[in-house]
Amino acid sequence: MIADNAPALVTGGESGIGRACALALGHSGRPVVLTYYADAAAGQAVADEIASGGGRALALQADVGNEAAIDSLFAEAERAFGPMRLLVNSAGLNMSGTPLQAMTLAQFDRVLRADLYGPFLTCRRFVRALEGDAPTPSGSAATGVARIVNVSSIHERAPRAGGLDYDAAKGGLAQLTTTLALELAPRGIAVNAVAPGMILTPMNQSALDHPDELKAKEAAIPWGRAGRPEEVADLVLYLLSDRADYITGTTVTIDGALSLTVAQGA
Repeated sequence: MIADNAPALVTGGESGIGRACALALGHSGRPVVLTYYADAAAGQAVADEIASGGGRALALQADVGNEAAIDSLFAEAERAFGPMRLLVNSAGLNMSGTPLQAMTLAQFDRVLRADLYGPFLTCRRFVRALEGDAPTPSGSAATGVARIVNVSSIHERAPRAGGLDYDAAKGGLAQLTTTLALELAPRGIAVNAVAPGMILTPMNQSALDHPDELKAKEAAIPWGRAGRPEEVADLVLYLLSDRADYITGTTVTIDGALSLTVAQGA
């Protein structure tokens, strides 16, 4: 079982899905460390909102694709709240829309560092901090001691032209999630992912700014609307809870059935 006051770390917690997750965790009473990349004011605003509701939160700058930055991040988080027991990897970059022949190695590497190297580095540092925990005895039932949720995308398996960088990163994240679930299950560390479809966050700012574009995109979603970041956060919180103790190694899709429309109508 994971204590009700066990601290959580949310990367990319200043915006979008990460912000919704940080707020939900903070309002549930857990100490929260959230990261931001460049917008310090946005990160601090989330921490302040949690504090205004009686919670505890710390906003820290971090480049999740940088190994030294992740080590420093966890060291500061642990000084504030002790070892992290919950980890949400939400920081990331969207597709560039660049075709293969025009994509530079620097662009490909930029997205993979944020969307794939970042979760690798945070998961590794998170697990290393738990190495003193007693492993589950061989042959006995695992008891959850920590949980990881990676924010992936339906594009881990539904590719888009121009999305080589993003789609490759999210496909790799899917395998990172399942591999870590196998490796860490004997230690009681559950690893899952969520795969959102169209969610109304800054990654879909153009649709938010242009009602006609939003209407056209929502028409392609069988459920008839785009999702809200709070809906994804609710799912993430469930996967982090003891109610989800028997769930590990899976990706839960939350997309209004958008990903099921592949090959329809032709």
